[in-house]
Amino acid sequence: MPPFDPELSAALESLGNGPREPVTPGNLAARQERDAATRPRPTAEDLRADGRFEVAELTVPGLRDGPDVTLVSVRPAGREGPLPLLYYLHGGAMIMGNAWSVLPRILREWALPLNMAVISVEYRLAPRTRYPGPLEDCYAGLLWATGHAAELGVDADRVIVGGKSAGGGLAAALALLVRDRGGPRILGQLLLCPMLDDRGRTFSSHQMSGHGMWDLVSHETAWSALLGDGYGAADLPPYAAPARATDLSGLPPAFIDVGSAEMFRDEDVAYANAIWQSGGQAELHVWPGAYHGFDGLAPRAAISKDARDARTRWLRRLLAHSRSTVPGSEESPGPAKAVDIAYPCGEW
Repeated sequence: MPPFDPELSAALESLGNGPREPVTPGNLAARQERDAATRPRPTAEDLRADGRFEVAELTVPGLRDGPDVTLVSVRPAGREGPLPLLYYLHGGAMIMGNAWSVLPRILREWALPLNMAVISVEYRLAPRTRYPGPLEDCYAGLLWATGHAAELGVDADRVIVGGKSAGGGLAAALALLVRDRGGPRILGQLLLCPMLDDRGRTFSSHQMSGHGMWDLVSHETAWSALLGDGYGAADLPPYAAPARATDLSGLPPAFIDVGSAEMFRDEDVAYANAIWQSGGQAELHVWPGAYHGFDGLAPRAAISKDARDARTRWLRRLLAHSRSTVPGSEESPGPAKAVDIAYPCGEW
């Protein structure tokens, strides 16, 4: 296996074996209960950060007889004009996570420095809700947000979908669904170590199983929880597992990053390559010696800082190219820089 980055390896060793225990059908319910009890969930007042942000928790209609969907909408306070929107889908292997825990880091690193609004989606989790329920939640929220752009103070033509791990897979699936349903325009897709392939057949999925933060047992448990009897089916639609897509043409520009020492490496590299082969645009970063979720576990490591910087640079370029104004103009607050806001945060 590729060696871990030394700083990342030290962080992994300090974690111990408990959090790295595989997720199995037998312990899934207990792991979900533990995650719900321990994962950070900042309140709206926490997210306002002494008035730096305007925060609203919204309930919007679902689609196809689905239930209402909760959206957490946050924007920098006092900013004029419609802002670009990052429509973000949280991680957690489709079986864990929440819309609130991911926001502190996003607000600190992107919302203020890049003058962006953010919506985080509380989609339903598997196995209580199987595919296509979680994806339909995300699509319903996107339709509502773009249809109420003026009310939200966002620019419906400058919407970026993004997510990490399971959220990255959902963001990729959402881009495919929007393309094929003729949905709202998406400016770009930010896919961070995305979970794309249910089949577990890649070299890296076997090479890295049992190392780092994720293994084949957990992989099978999560995908089975999401897909049920459809898990591994030959005719599984690409909206369920985007690596199944045979046509990646007509998609918005993508940013894809992944660690060289994680299970998702080969499926993520293959996805970027398939976008290029379809004539699309993708920026790919494979971080040497990085395991799944490395930047959340070791945020101060040099390679974690490099990864965050690369994501911010891509977002800044994408936003600058999307209209005539550029960083430093009346609309933009200028080059991105760190903003010190004390928040609890966490995502894998």
